[in-house]
Amino acid sequence: MLKRSPSLTEQVKSHLKQRIVASEFEAGRIPSESDLASELNVSRNTIRDALSRLEMEGFVVRRQGAGTFVNQHGLLVKTRLDEIVPYEILIREHGYEPAIKLLCVEEQPADSGLAAALNLQAGEPVLVIHKLFLADASPVIFNQTHLPLKWLKRPHTPDDFLAPIYQILPKLCQQELAYSFSEIVPLIAPPWLMDRLALPSTPTALLALEEIGYNPDNDPILKACSYFRDDLLRLRLIRRQSQ
Repeated sequence: MLKRSPSLTEQVKSHLKQRIVASEFEAGRIPSESDLASELNVSRNTIRDALSRLEMEGFVVRRQGAGTFVNQHGLLVKTRLDEIVPYEILIREHGYEPAIKLLCVEEQPADSGLAAALNLQAGEPVLVIHKLFLADASPVIFNQTHLPLKWLKRPHTPDDFLAPIYQILPKLCQQELAYSFSEIVPLIAPPWLMDRLALPSTPTALLALEEIGYNPDNDPILKACSYFRDDLLRLRLIRRQSQ
């Protein structure tokens, strides 16, 4: 039985997703809404909403007159670009053992571009956090996060910055990450990044995820850029016709 909470639909969705990934449903067929509602002690509306979300994410398909089934192609999508997920989880879902190296935490003055993005004055101090994420000990993601010093409210140590940024913000800054505005940018790795990600000396194409994070008041509170080795982590999407 599942506990009731304000996010019961999301809880049911996560529960069903875990069972889908674990191949617990015989022949890939999802039980009926009434059977699931009885099993989990929730309403059919909650089950229906949870299945609708799983359908939107590509994990299930509904066949009129036949029922709801696991979408095997959806299981190939390890990375949902519209969700903020710790990179450690992303790496593990690709079948690797994750690890994090905190390379550097340093204070720098904001240049004009960064200041404009974060509503700062040029020259205002920002904390720059450099992290390297490993997959089975191989570098796979390099992340650089700029956090204005004005948001830091508590003393901190370098180890505090090993956590995901959405955990750092409430702990050290008394801020909440409500959402991020993100852009996917293709690039040829410059020499400094080739070194960070242990890339070959030949020109290598990468994908970067550039993000501005906002709090619930719509204030920009951080800027981050993550560089992905897509030979180890594949970014896939399921696209549908618009309704």
